[in-house]
Amino acid sequence: MKNWFTILLLIILGKSVLAQGDSAFQLVKTYPFEVADAMLDNLDNLYIITPQDQLKKYNINGDSVAAFNGVKRFGKLHSVDVSNPMKLLLFYKDFSRIVMLDRLLTVRGTIDLKQNNIMQASAVGASYDNKIWIFDSYEYKLKKLDEQGSLLQETSDFRILFDQSIVPQQILDRDGLLYLYDTTSGLFVFDYYGTFKRKLPLSNWNSIVIAGKNVLGISNNGINNYSTATLMESRYMFPQNFLRYYRYSLSQNKLIALSKNSVSIFSYRH
Repeated sequence: MKNWFTILLLIILGKSVLAQGDSAFQLVKTYPFEVADAMLDNLDNLYIITPQDQLKKYNINGDSVAAFNGVKRFGKLHSVDVSNPMKLLLFYKDFSRIVMLDRLLTVRGTIDLKQNNIMQASAVGASYDNKIWIFDSYEYKLKKLDEQGSLLQETSDFRILFDQSIVPQQILDRDGLLYLYDTTSGLFVFDYYGTFKRKLPLSNWNSIVIAGKNVLGISNNGINNYSTATLMESRYMFPQNFLRYYRYSLSQNKLIALSKNSVSIFSYRH
């Protein structure tokens, strides 16, 4: 009798956990087409990269508003920063080049990093004042550039600042602070002058997002939420029906999930 009670209790608890996972994600919209990658800006505009290497933009109503056909013109695309809808940053890591697009996906400028004495960059991010942050992984320095690629400021060599190797894959400029994320070493927080503030012990996350006092990221089939106020971490597991998705990314309050032939957008709580 006790064994049956234990089994019943586990079933009830299992359903409860699953229900909590389901209720954490609410479907907003599904686009029925195949894509290679997708991201949302803070105005909920959707950007997709097609298998034909075209970058397309859709507004919040799902209307196609712009397209950029030159994705592969500068080599293999490494990342797209859409944090500033007025200026997208396309980063071509292997070719040390940044391409800037306006809100209609028209090229507004390019930066050849090697011509500006940056031989090897690992990450690029938009700054709050319309400039560009970049991590020079050859000199191990965080640098700030203008749209012409001229150096505005830089930090000291990170090999002097830290006793561990740091090569960030993501740079985020949010609410007066700068976040550099290295999937192995964690999240490093700086002020706008490049002064180190603290390190957050977060590793092996993807698609890092800063939302107020929360740091969110995708890891092990769920969303992790780390509160910088309480130093506590919570987690929302993806429900079973998410098994059809093969890639995820986050915006401030949305989850983008890619399947073989669709893009689905979910709201989520944090």
